[in-house]
Amino acid sequence: MKFLDQAKIYVRSGNGGAGCVSFRREKFIEYGGPDGGDGGRGGDVWIEAVDGLNTLIDYRYQQHYKAKTGGHGMGQNRHGADGEDVVLKAPVGTQVLDEDKDTLIADLAEAGARVLLAKGGNGGFGNAHFKSSVNQAPRRANPGLDGEDRVFWLRLKLIADAGLIGLPNAGKSTFLRAVSAATPKVADYPFTTLFPHLGVATINEGERYVIADIPGLIEGAAEGQGLGTRFLGHIERCAALVHLVDGTEENVADAYRVVRRELEAYGAGLEDKPEIVALNKIDALDPDTLKTRRAALKRACGKTVYAISGVSGAGVKDVLSALAGFVRARAGAAPEPEDAGEDGWTP
Repeated sequence: MKFLDQAKIYVRSGNGGAGCVSFRREKFIEYGGPDGGDGGRGGDVWIEAVDGLNTLIDYRYQQHYKAKTGGHGMGQNRHGADGEDVVLKAPVGTQVLDEDKDTLIADLAEAGARVLLAKGGNGGFGNAHFKSSVNQAPRRANPGLDGEDRVFWLRLKLIADAGLIGLPNAGKSTFLRAVSAATPKVADYPFTTLFPHLGVATINEGERYVIADIPGLIEGAAEGQGLGTRFLGHIERCAALVHLVDGTEENVADAYRVVRRELEAYGAGLEDKPEIVALNKIDALDPDTLKTRRAALKRACGKTVYAISGVSGAGVKDVLSALAGFVRARAGAAPEPEDAGEDGWTP
């Protein structure tokens, strides 16, 4: 399935139904009076986050959504039917932005979250609504109110516990293959990853974490070089970043600093997130070179540097264990209920 993380949609809620002008006329009833019913409400347009989706590809082929018009009122005080609503399904993590692509309308961060995008117009009053002691035969009815026309941008930010960052060919896709059942493309040239991939890493029997692999960053990505920083939004919600550095690079410290500068230029708090630094492809290095480059990378980042190989799996479990610590720290311990009875039951 093709990955799409932003889409423009046009929505229109339904118009309200018109009220009816009608008078009761029945045999043997001398004074029938007005009996025109009200119109029904127009349908609303909603958006709802659902499980099982991880792309906005459906909105590439259909951008216009219109709810139904409310039914018109009828004689015998019959109310028009309400128009049918339209419910748009979106992946968990979708943000709804106004037409300016800047104003945030809603953030659908949980499955089942539901937001009203456009409200249907109210139905018009029938002439029965206007009868009174001084106006016993009203000959007026209201038209229904018009629905709303709105334009929105949908932007998907994947829900993941950790994000893989690094230069192109740092081995991010190979790492994701090693820790999960995901099968991102792996090749010996840069930019084999053109859109984010998700994988589920199993730490132990009861712990599984979602890891997002995003396309590699290059120097100048914040100014639009390479694939730019468009996909960095997918790791804004992560508990920690796993920064992979290619151990076969001559200057691993510069490779690390390039990516850090792009994170700082992007902002959104990515530069402040907990970071796990790993020197990858150690199976291609001799012991002396590995020791030298690992020390240089440690001086550049000021953190513990893990030596790993996505191909052989060496050191991968250590990285996952460190990642699990950050995810647990963000989740925190569940607070115990207050005022619990002896058996732990609370109303």
